[in-house]
Amino acid sequence: MNYSLRRRGKLAQRLVFRMAQRLPKPLQGMLWTILGGVMFSMLNVISRTMSLALNAFETQFLRYLCAVLILLPFVLRSGARAYWPSNVKGQFWRGGVHAAGLMLWFIALPHIPLADMTAISFTGPIFIMIGAAWFLNERMRRDRWMAAVVGFVGVLVVVLPHLSNNGGVFHLVMLASAPVFAASFLITKALTRYESPGVIVLWQAITVALFSFPLALLNWQTPDAWQWANFLVSGVMGTAAHYCLTRAFHVADISATQSMRFLDLVWSSLMGWWVFAEVPSETTWMGATVIMLSTLWIARREGQRADLNTPKL
Repeated sequence: MNYSLRRRGKLAQRLVFRMAQRLPKPLQGMLWTILGGVMFSMLNVISRTMSLALNAFETQFLRYLCAVLILLPFVLRSGARAYWPSNVKGQFWRGGVHAAGLMLWFIALPHIPLADMTAISFTGPIFIMIGAAWFLNERMRRDRWMAAVVGFVGVLVVVLPHLSNNGGVFHLVMLASAPVFAASFLITKALTRYESPGVIVLWQAITVALFSFPLALLNWQTPDAWQWANFLVSGVMGTAAHYCLTRAFHVADISATQSMRFLDLVWSSLMGWWVFAEVPSETTWMGATVIMLSTLWIARREGQRADLNTPKL
């Protein structure tokens, strides 16, 4: 009976995968981005819990060290050659930039609500779209800019009341991480032209762990068994989330997928309410509504554009 259930499960997975492959490329990229966003929201809950108990840099290092351990069986099964990158220097550049963004992010994470953190990070798509047009020569269509601007207005609805009331420096630190992460994602997009998603995800974990290790040693605290378990789970979630984003960048223009990231505000608000009892304010939900409307609109536009560009048999 168990064998029959497993077989049915595998058949269902194959069916879903084949159905997804038939979707237009932009919609595939959007779905990968949404799935990655859900996983990142769950990961942020674990990361914030750990950063409240341990040093921020140690939390960053252990999260990515566990990601390397999670990926190690895949490397051993396929062989190290299968995961050796074509451009090692590019992988270290990406890892260094991403580690810098994470340092700012982990410093601010314990001090601001999850919904605020996610909303501030939504300035990232604006930097990504600008960078994609300048450095990757992606064509920036007017509707993509409109979706990004409208989504950003929704973010301002969420963030501005908190900035004016608290004025915390940690909000500004979190904001400073957004363009750094944008640079990291642009490098990732460039790497997808000749590297597989698995190679990029593995080397991100390796390089971020290496760059984070010296700072982690400055205020090292030995984690207990429960904290190690949380880091292992975060390694799985982070690896899966970064794989989803890398797949999204592989199948579609990076600028076409960025409006989907605004949905992360909904997931983080729900997670913050469930785990930390952070009740989202009215402005949070107002902003989330604006964000969702812009997301649905650009998804429909990208789908229509893909249908028009698909050859008729």
